[in-house]
Amino acid sequence: MGATEEKSEGLITGINVTPLVDVVLVLLIIFMATAPLIAKRALTVNVPRAATGERASAALQVTLTADRKILLEKSVFEMAGLSQELKVRLKWEPELRLTLAAEEGLPYGAVVELLDTIRAAGVKRVALEVRPQAPAR
Repeated sequence: MGATEEKSEGLITGINVTPLVDVVLVLLIIFMATAPLIAKRALTVNVPRAATGERASAALQVTLTADRKILLEKSVFEMAGLSQELKVRLKWEPELRLTLAAEEGLPYGAVVELLDTIRAAGVKRVALEVRPQAPAR
């Protein structure tokens, strides 16, 4: 009896990818559903308009909000903390480029103080972010 029966258990020659595809599709749906929520949290700053503005390429973003919060990318810093963070980043990237966006209604002195802190940290390539001016009719 036992000698004539063949073993049905053998080597697995294929991999079932159906569970993997299911998991990937579920993750894709989750990311698609949460992406608009993340985008709505983005900070909007009303920067001034200029006729001669141009796009800065791959620069670090520093933002000064209407309530005078300083953001480096999405992290909030005080003036001294920003200076220290920029010095650390300059060690890793000596040709660091930075774009400064400040709320349009802020006093000139607040923007100059932030710009002075950035320059004192050693950043030499600083651009001011502006909106394109509306075309004249």
